[in-house]
Amino acid sequence: MFNDRSSLLAHLATRRSGKARDMIAPGPDAATLRDIIALALRTPDHGKLAPWRIVTIAHDQRAAFATLLKRAWVAENPGAAGMDLSALDQFAHQAPNLLVLLSTPVPGAKIPVWEQQMSAGAIGMNLLHAAHAHGFVGSWLTGWAAYSAEVAAAFSAGEGDTIVGYFFIGTPARDLDERPRPEYDDVVRAWDI
Repeated sequence: MFNDRSSLLAHLATRRSGKARDMIAPGPDAATLRDIIALALRTPDHGKLAPWRIVTIAHDQRAAFATLLKRAWVAENPGAAGMDLSALDQFAHQAPNLLVLLSTPVPGAKIPVWEQQMSAGAIGMNLLHAAHAHGFVGSWLTGWAAYSAEVAAAFSAGEGDTIVGYFFIGTPARDLDERPRPEYDDVVRAWDI
C-alpha cells in the first residue's frame, strides 16, 4: 500500500504535541522506540551527510541527567547556588521516554550548514510523527537546557554542534487540547510579480 492517502491525511490532521509533564506510562518499549527513531531517520538529507545524532536517556539515567542540568545551571548562573532547582528535576523526569536530538553539521561539506540544520529539524518533526503513528504523544522542548554548552558537551556535542531539542514520548494523561493554528491567508500568499 504505497501511498495510503486517507490514513496519512488522518494522521496529519490529528497529530498534536502533548505536554511532557502530563505524559504517563506506557511509553514505547525498546523495540518500538527503535522503530520510531528508524522512521524519523527517513528525512531529507542533502548530500547524505546524516548531520544529526540522537541520544536516548534511559529511565534509570534520569537522576544523572537532573544532576547535570543543576550543575550546569549553577555554573552558568553563579547566584543560583542554594536556589530551588526542582523545576530542573521535573524537566529531567518527565514522560516515559526521553531523546536528545543534536544537529551535527559536517564541516567543510559542500552542503551549506543551514541545510544540514534544517535536516536535523526534519528529524525532529519525523520523531513526533512516528511517535503519533505508534499511538503515543510527543513533545519537542528546548529552553535553557538546549542552549547550555555544558549540557551539550555531556552529549558529546563538538564544535558547531547544537542541541535541537529534547523529545519526550509517552501516553497522554488526558485528551490533548487543540491549539490555535495560524489562519491560512495570514501566512500564505501568491507571488505577485
